[in-house]
Amino acid sequence: MSRSTDTAHPTEIPRSAWQALIVLLLGMFIALLDTTIVNVALPTIRVSLDASEATLSWIISGYALAFGLALITAGRVGDRVGHKWVFFTGLALFTAASLACGLATNDLSLVIARVVQGLAGGIFVPAVTAYIQLLFPPQARGKAFAIMGAVIGVSSALGPIIGGVIIELLGEESGWRGVFFVNLPIGILGLVLAAKFLPSKAETDRNTSSSPGDQGIDWIGLVLITAGLVALLVPLIEGQDLGWPTWTYATLAVGALLIAAFGAWEVFHSKRGHTPLVPPRLFTRPAFTGGTILALVYFAAFTSIFFTISILWQTGLGNSALQAGLVSLPFAVGSIVSSAQSNRLTLALGRNVLVLGAGLVTVGLGWLWLTLLFTDSSDLTLWKTLPPLLVAGLGNGCFIAPNAQFIVATVEREDAGSASGVISTMQRVGSAVGIAVIGSVLFGSLTVAGPGPKAVADGFTHAAAQAMGVSTAFASLAFLLVFALPRKVQSYGGPPAKAKQAA
Repeated sequence: MSRSTDTAHPTEIPRSAWQALIVLLLGMFIALLDTTIVNVALPTIRVSLDASEATLSWIISGYALAFGLALITAGRVGDRVGHKWVFFTGLALFTAASLACGLATNDLSLVIARVVQGLAGGIFVPAVTAYIQLLFPPQARGKAFAIMGAVIGVSSALGPIIGGVIIELLGEESGWRGVFFVNLPIGILGLVLAAKFLPSKAETDRNTSSSPGDQGIDWIGLVLITAGLVALLVPLIEGQDLGWPTWTYATLAVGALLIAAFGAWEVFHSKRGHTPLVPPRLFTRPAFTGGTILALVYFAAFTSIFFTISILWQTGLGNSALQAGLVSLPFAVGSIVSSAQSNRLTLALGRNVLVLGAGLVTVGLGWLWLTLLFTDSSDLTLWKTLPPLLVAGLGNGCFIAPNAQFIVATVEREDAGSASGVISTMQRVGSAVGIAVIGSVLFGSLTVAGPGPKAVADGFTHAAAQAMGVSTAFASLAFLLVFALPRKVQSYGGPPAKAKQAA
């Protein structure tokens, strides 16, 4: 019997589709969990491995950058050889890299293992959106993507809490290693379930039509964009630690030139009839260009706050990893509550759900910034940070799930797959850039005026306020960029709103 969902009852979804989605989201959960779970372990890692401040940024940024750069290429490979075994291979590599992270004996080996872990995450995550397109009918894809968006928001928000609990239970030395080891049972379970429940390429190809053409991988484009982004991140992360020598400014300039060269190459490659890494025609639409910048800027604001809070709460104020994790609990609760309603809010409010979400995040982070700026370090408690983080979390849940739908809606339907890949990449690159910038601001503005814990607490509170101010600026810019998106969003794979009305 065919797996096709385009039957006489198009809204009926086979049980096998939901089983596959559960397996896929299990993998996505640990990939996105690892963007934030490590934050609460950073102070312990710093002491355990005698790591530098720049290394702490690399542990987060290296993961996010490798993740983002692998996304588009992995999606292309999955289209050619089948998403099942690309997902399986990526998850297996992710699990192995998690083991290597937990066994790391120095900061260099940990950073390398984290980069491999991020690369592996970028390999298997594109299969999630691909399978949703393949297994779910147009009428149900919005719901499936909303569930995926909720998993992204919730896993990222829960990371610091889960990390704090693990370190509290296992102790500091074993605890930071346990933060990585927790992926092992989940990864192994995911591999078993993927082999059993994910359909093969032959099964999905029965129900889809493939278009001829050059679907090769744009290796030159991949090298240019990778080199460009690395050239930008290296000075942003290392510059503050080294005192901003001349080479850091030169490297920033080289990075900008490489990214410009990437854009020129993509246009040239496309005009020759080849498949570019990023189709230039997408950026002929100002709304899509604004949407991709929105994705980058929002994720720069969103993921960087956990970095700041974890460093402040543990290294600055002398609290435990669990207490640092609990600080983010209001954010996680807010994200869970609002993401559960995000699909309904999208249908009722249209683009205003993103306006609401980005607005609440901006208010919440601005409130937290003012709290850090005007509260004495001795008076900083969980209760002082609870209201602003709850507001920001409610906004995050409203924004995370539907934002990609609105950005994809700015392009033609046949470009939806490429647009989704670009958006996912920009989200991860935004996370990397956000951590690099925030880490530079945090450690660059850190001054401890005298001995004793009070001087340390004051210094870190001041530095955290500066970093949170930058996160607030990112969130404010994201709020303004929301207005570049269309007011309404069509269903994934469905006809545009006008066509529906005409029917």
